[in-house]
This record gives sequence, C-alpha cells and structure tokens, in this order.
Amino acid sequence: MINIWEVNETNAMIEQENLDVRTITLGISLLDCIDSNLGELKQKIYNKITAVAKDLTAVGEEIENEFGIPIVNKRIAVTPIALVGGAACHTSEDFASIADTLDQAAKSVGVNLIGGYSALVSKGMTKADEMLIRSIPAALCRTERVCSSVNLASTKTGINMDAVRLMGEIILEVASRSKDRDSVDCMKLVVFCNAPDDNPFMAGAFHGVTEADAVVNVGVSGPGVVKTALEKVRGESFEVLCETIKKTAFKVTRVGQLVAQEASRLLDIPFGIIDLSLAPTPAVGDSVADILCEIGLEYAGAPGTTAALALLNDQVKKGGVMASSYVGGLSGAFIPVSEDQGMIDAVQAGAVTLEKLEAMTCVCSVGLDMIAIPGDTPPETVSGIIADEMALGMVNQKTTAARLIPVIGKGVGDTVEFGGLFGYAPIMPVNRFSCADFIRRKGRIPAPIHSFKN
Repeated sequence: MINIWEVNETNAMIEQENLDVRTITLGISLLDCIDSNLGELKQKIYNKITAVAKDLTAVGEEIENEFGIPIVNKRIAVTPIALVGGAACHTSEDFASIADTLDQAAKSVGVNLIGGYSALVSKGMTKADEMLIRSIPAALCRTERVCSSVNLASTKTGINMDAVRLMGEIILEVASRSKDRDSVDCMKLVVFCNAPDDNPFMAGAFHGVTEADAVVNVGVSGPGVVKTALEKVRGESFEVLCETIKKTAFKVTRVGQLVAQEASRLLDIPFGIIDLSLAPTPAVGDSVADILCEIGLEYAGAPGTTAALALLNDQVKKGGVMASSYVGGLSGAFIPVSEDQGMIDAVQAGAVTLEKLEAMTCVCSVGLDMIAIPGDTPPETVSGIIADEMALGMVNQKTTAARLIPVIGKGVGDTVEFGGLFGYAPIMPVNRFSCADFIRRKGRIPAPIHSFKN
C-alpha cells in the first residue's frame, strides 16, 4: 500500500533534486463522436472533451496542494483524428478545422497541451490519413496547444517509405510557416516507429483504439534524483551502480503511482499506466547527460556512452516495474538535446554528433528528440534521417521517434531559443551527402524476418 510516509520520504527529492510529476494525461476516446457531418462532429468532439476533462486541472492542483508534489502539466490525448474525421472530412482544411476545435476544448478546460492530431500509417495511407498529414502545417501554425504525431513504421508491418518521404516535406513546411519564431511549431510534431497507445508525453501522445473510453496516465520524471543517488556510490562496482538506480527508480515511481491513484479516484476515471521516464529539463541538475557523466564519462558522447545509457535505461525500467501495477508508455531515459543542459554542453564541446545520437537511440526510450538542424536541409535528407530512426525501431522491436526542427534562416554555429521546458539548442550539422534517389523510391520497406511470430 502507498501511504503518506512514502511521499514524505521524497521531500528532499522534490525540493532539492527536481523530482516532479511531469504530466497527468487524460486519454479520451472520440470514437463515439464520429459523424459524417463536419459541424456535428466538431460539436461532439468539443462537448465530449469539455465534459470528461472539466475537472482535470482542478484535480491536478488539489493533488499538488495535498501532497506537495509538483505536477508540471495537465494534458489530454484523444483518438487519432485521422480515424475520427475520415467520414466527415473531404479536404485538408476540414481536418485543420478539427484542430481548431481541439485547441478550443483544451483552452476551455485549462490543459497545457492536447495530443492526438495523428495518423497511423505504418503499412499504408488512406485518403483521410493523407489529408490529415497534409493539414499538419496549417493545423500547428494556427493552434496553440495541439500536438501532432504520425506512426510511420512498425516491427510487424515494416516502414511506409511513401509516408516517410511525405513527412520530410511536411516537417520543412511546418518549419517554414513558423520561421519568424525560429520554426518553433516543429516541437509539436513527432514521427514514430512502434508508437505506444498509452504514452502520456507530448508531442506523441494519442489515445489508442484498444484503450477504454477514458483513462488516466501519469508521467514521472527525476533525472536529478538519480544523479544525486549515484554521487553517493561514485567509483563503486557495476552491481552497486545498478542497484542504486533500481532503488531510486522504485521510489520515484511510487510517487507517480500515488498521484495516478488519487487522480483516478477524484476524476472517477480508470487508472491506465505510469510512465517513468527520465525526461530532463533545462534546469541545472536535471539532466540525463549528467547521469552519464556521473557513471564515468567525461561528456555524453564519449566512448562507452551507448553502453552506459543501455545500463541506465534497463535499471530504470526494472525499478519502475516493481513499484507500480502498470508501467507503460515510453518508460526509460529520454535524450532530447534542447531540453537537457548536459546534452547541449556535449554538443557544443563536439562530443555528440547526430550519428552518435542515432547510436544512442538504439537503447534509449524515444529517439532523435528535439534536434535542431540547419533550415536549408533538403527534404530528402530529413526523410533519410527519419528512415534510419524508423529502421532502428523496426529491427530492434522498440519504440523510436524523431522530432526534428529545421530552423529556417539558421545554420551550424547558431543557437535557437525555445523557452520554458524546451530550453535552447545548438544547430547540429547533418550529413550533406544525398539520399534523394533512395527516398524517391515508392512503396515500403518490408518487415524484418523476426516479425513473423504468429
């Protein structure tokens, strides 16, 4: 049983080590809103979101006040809109108008972000899927809180290279539309391989069709807590190192379990999963890269980095699984560049390159996250980077993703300021050799042989 004593035990973590509940994300199914009339569909969507989520912000604040646990964001994830809007939408603008409705509903209930402006196209695209994807630049440009994701690949189905090629173009269009704001809207767009149905973190959160009508998912973060614990065992054996990470992850996850249970009880909505992800912030001491340095690296990116990250990710998951009935989402370690001061320092020191980050994504929880690249990067190159990341997820049977930010008007040596939790990022160089002929091929890359397990 979880009790208040366990929460009190974490006071130092909260006050001194940046422990927080990064998000309470309320997943809401919109399948019962489907209608062939666009106006009726949007009204049903607005009514359902505002009815189900009306108490979410207040409940989050009540839990914060009662237990003294910071809850940074309250968010909503909905059924992928390509599925919901297929019957009513005949143009990309029709889909973009649904994004307007989602934004209005999110503002009405006071949440920070709403995810699910999404399409699942790992094997092929319907007309609705393609219309939604082509509407993404307009939708993200004119909304404040809407986040978008597209699942391009899976271990079971392979990689939809037609969709990969299209997303390279879409990402650059999003960047161009927000070029007066350093292409900031790209932060709200992510592409996936093996996207999970229950991820509470943005921009990739959506409410999967296998989920209940509504569900509460909680994302917990504590890189600073893990680093502080490891400072006490500096120089000890790998066995001691692993045990320390596991025990710390257990304690952090128990905080998330408490918050999830309380939110579920107060909202009268079933508890889904805890996502224990070491998701960093720009705050000093809240860095995954600093954990890798504490393990024994001069900088993240030094030889041994992938091994150290694999160890960290595995032990975090082992500790978290013991602490909660249901652990899901993307649990493990995130390695975004712009949101992690230690990663920024490593890039500026020349210790981390895009290729090294790609190797690290084989063993982290997400992939190439919050990577700022030159604004003149060709769309085929963007698609090639995405294709590489999708291949890693497909072959390794894991979730991988890419959130790339081509910053229009800036190049290598420049930095870009995103603000808040998103921090700032140095523009990273990309390989300038062309992959255009590869990307222009049509069709899909088949699933690997080990996918046939039926």
